[in-house]
Amino acid sequence: MSKKQKKVLIRIIISTVLLIMIGILTSEGLGIPYLSDNGIVQLVVYLIPYIIIGYDILRKAFKGIMNRQVFDENFLMAVATVGAICLGDYREGVTVMLFYQIGELFQSYAVGKSRRNISELMDIRPDYANIEGDNGLEQVDPDEVEIGTIIVVSPGEKIPIDGVVVEGTASVNTSALTGESAPRTISVGDEVISGCINMTGVLKIQTTKEFGESTVSKILELVENSSSKKSRSENFISRFAHYYTPAVCYSALALAVIPPIVLLIMGRSPEFVNWVYRALTFLVISCPCALVISIPLSFFAGIGGASKAGVLVKGSNYLEALASVRHIVFDKTGTLTKGIFEVTGIHHSEMEREELLELAAHAECYSNHPISKSIRTAYGKTIDQTRVTEVEEISGKGVTARVDDKNVAIGNTKLMEQLNVNYENCHAVGTILHVAINGSYTGHIVISDVLKPNSKEAISRLHKLGVKETVMLTGDSRNVAEYVAAELGIKHVNSDLLPGDKVSKVEELLEAKPEKEKLAFVGDGINDAPVLSRADVGIAMGALGSDAAIEAADIVLMDDDPLKIVKAMGISRKCMRIVYENIYFAIGIKVVCLLLGALGIANMWLAIFADVGVMVLAVLNAIRALMVKNI
Repeated sequence: MSKKQKKVLIRIIISTVLLIMIGILTSEGLGIPYLSDNGIVQLVVYLIPYIIIGYDILRKAFKGIMNRQVFDENFLMAVATVGAICLGDYREGVTVMLFYQIGELFQSYAVGKSRRNISELMDIRPDYANIEGDNGLEQVDPDEVEIGTIIVVSPGEKIPIDGVVVEGTASVNTSALTGESAPRTISVGDEVISGCINMTGVLKIQTTKEFGESTVSKILELVENSSSKKSRSENFISRFAHYYTPAVCYSALALAVIPPIVLLIMGRSPEFVNWVYRALTFLVISCPCALVISIPLSFFAGIGGASKAGVLVKGSNYLEALASVRHIVFDKTGTLTKGIFEVTGIHHSEMEREELLELAAHAECYSNHPISKSIRTAYGKTIDQTRVTEVEEISGKGVTARVDDKNVAIGNTKLMEQLNVNYENCHAVGTILHVAINGSYTGHIVISDVLKPNSKEAISRLHKLGVKETVMLTGDSRNVAEYVAAELGIKHVNSDLLPGDKVSKVEELLEAKPEKEKLAFVGDGINDAPVLSRADVGIAMGALGSDAAIEAADIVLMDDDPLKIVKAMGISRKCMRIVYENIYFAIGIKVVCLLLGALGIANMWLAIFADVGVMVLAVLNAIRALMVKNI
């Protein structure tokens, strides 16, 4: 509990004790006659707890009037309680202010709890970086560390900046980023990202980025800015409160003035005090705290809970949109499959296997594509890049290069057709790389990807969640794409796509779907940035350390488990259920109580429930959005 909250709590306790004591001293039979009978003395006595508990509300209301921003909850509370006291209802006036402050304290604590949840994520921010100096290790500000610097991370310390391990082996805890408690083992040559905690062993890391461009900085910036992108529900509540508060103030004024005038014209007693009391009750009931506080808090809690689970949402608008997703388009490689390719066969080749792999591995030596890496892995020997010249990577088709005195072309059927090389079709399941040497066909290499363990379960659970359509887009051949889709239970698949074709396909799907239903695209975030940006909701998965993912996607899953998509949708739908529950509950209770107040049936005590009670219940409901463990 913060110092400010403690001060409010102390004021609440003091005011409550004073109110009870005054009640006893002024009660009939038990109280002091002088206090029970003298209205002026009672006023002075009741003003003591009233000023203690309500002086800040009165001050805020006065400042609002002076700044011409009159209509807010402080003004409503000030007018209602001061009015009640002026009518002689001292106890009601003090009690309304007391319960209002109790509700405000409760709301403040709830927001603090949600903020602390996000603050746990903020703990990934490193305080320092260790660099080796003349006098041993020196702690410096991470902002001062340049690219290429060797930093030392001891057990228990956070990795401050992205880099590559140059010495040491250790287990690192990535739970703050992924939500998963299982540690990862890293050693020399492995890339590491900032925000992880070194659990065992001393690591020496050569930095590859400046601190401002490192993963931890981008994640923190994303989370800190998430509250600026408001959902339609939040914007509706803001507009609602903007018009609602002045409307009820004028309605209360009309309720206090018009009926007495009408009664006076009719020759009956105007009963001014009765109608003013009804108007004041009306004002207390009308305070829109439950809506104005609980709706943003619900989204804030939802984003906080998602962050703790390793799902980073860039704004409540995206959380709201995700709940309406009924169509999901998947990239294949790295999203539904591991992206770990293995050479499973070489067909139609008159050349020795080792010789063909040697030429193919050298031709692919400058590419970072997983398929290129698999060929180099299958070759298994050191690559001599001095033997390779005239390398040209043709997007979506393959690579051509000169290895020694041979012109080597390796790629798909489109590359062979472009080079006018006759090729042999392959019926094996996998990615087929045709090889041509000096313009003559030399055979093809079969490379197979591996499905992620949870991909099939993820697709099944998404269908159970009400996703109508799952689509897979891939640059792979048709037989590979259809085989993977059949294994996973995906009904629609588009194969042999160039990067630009994926955008076109997503646009076609966006036009075909109903307007109210949203479409999400799930990619690995590295080469899918255009499609992630084009979809209603772009989800980058397995994005640990991927700048492209964090920049292009609306929602970032910090590990590569497809079940995190189900988790993200479950969180968004739970959050939206809570938002609508609070809207219907708060407005429904308000309308009923306002009618009862206007008719004189509701008194100030019911007004207190309609304001503070409803707010407390709505805030309690909103806090449930933090609880995402079992989703």
